[in-house]
Amino acid sequence: MAHAPPSRFKRFLRANFTPAPLYPFKGIWYFTTHRYLHPLLRSRLIPLTVLSIGILALLFLAAYIPVVAFLALFHYRGSAWVNATFLVLEVGNLIIALIFEALFVDHTQVDIFDAVMVAEGYEHLVKNKRPVDENIDEADPVKRLGPIEKGAIFAPFSFRQIVEFVLCLPLNFIPFVGVPLFLILTGYRAGPFVNWRYFALKGFTKKERNAFITQKRRRFEYMWFGTVYMTLQLVPVVSMLFLLTSAAGSALWSVHLEREAALVSERANVDGEERPLVYRDEPPSSQTPTTSLTFLEQTLRRATPSSPRNLTDATPVTSSEEIAVLNASVVLQSACCR
Repeated sequence: MAHAPPSRFKRFLRANFTPAPLYPFKGIWYFTTHRYLHPLLRSRLIPLTVLSIGILALLFLAAYIPVVAFLALFHYRGSAWVNATFLVLEVGNLIIALIFEALFVDHTQVDIFDAVMVAEGYEHLVKNKRPVDENIDEADPVKRLGPIEKGAIFAPFSFRQIVEFVLCLPLNFIPFVGVPLFLILTGYRAGPFVNWRYFALKGFTKKERNAFITQKRRRFEYMWFGTVYMTLQLVPVVSMLFLLTSAAGSALWSVHLEREAALVSERANVDGEERPLVYRDEPPSSQTPTTSLTFLEQTLRRATPSSPRNLTDATPVTSSEEIAVLNASVVLQSACCR
């Protein structure tokens, strides 16, 4: 059944706004309200918390006051403290991510992503990389997941991303606008990496992946998604929790992309259907009277015998060919009288 065309207001929203920034927050809500994901956190909760608190405590004790003193040389007093706070949190986030994501969290994030995809009805994509139990009566999507494939990653390690992160750190020295600029620029790079598992499930080649990411609309959607993701990573202590919830948010964003593509395909199929032929009593306007007369004359010539008889003769007409000639002549005379 064809969907009703969207209203003008909805078309305006789709053309000028994107829901991408909301999906990291949707991931937090989804992770909180779906208990089958909680066991994936329990085994990581204590080491996540201890590592996060320990690294941030060391950074704030060792570097916070010197950074504030340096920024106070060209900042307002309040902005120096704010920018120093974000700078220390950003450095802490980089260290924690390098240590923990690579060693502990990455496979857990893959399991969370795949479980959400299965729960939302896209297990056919997950089957491209790992087995999924066909028992649909199993309410726990995590238990339906088979062994993870060799070399599976949620987000790849990118030396280029780290270099860009370090090079963008001085932006925090700029009063007021420095921190937002840093988050947007680093989020521009982080957005596609957070959705890397989706590209793997789709089987994209490097060329296809780059073409998908660099679409005009997708490029900005991933930028805002990555910006919110980077902002959540700056929240002390619970930033490690947001690493896991962001995997759920990334999966929900992937579901959104799949549904959006299916809707576009459905509309294209509806628009491409052949329209039914409409019966018309009158000939098309392109068929002129001259064309009709010519057709009748040709019919009359083909049907006329080699020795035509006088149609006004009183002799009865018995031949089928003569009947055809008589009918054609009547039609021809009627057309000429018009």
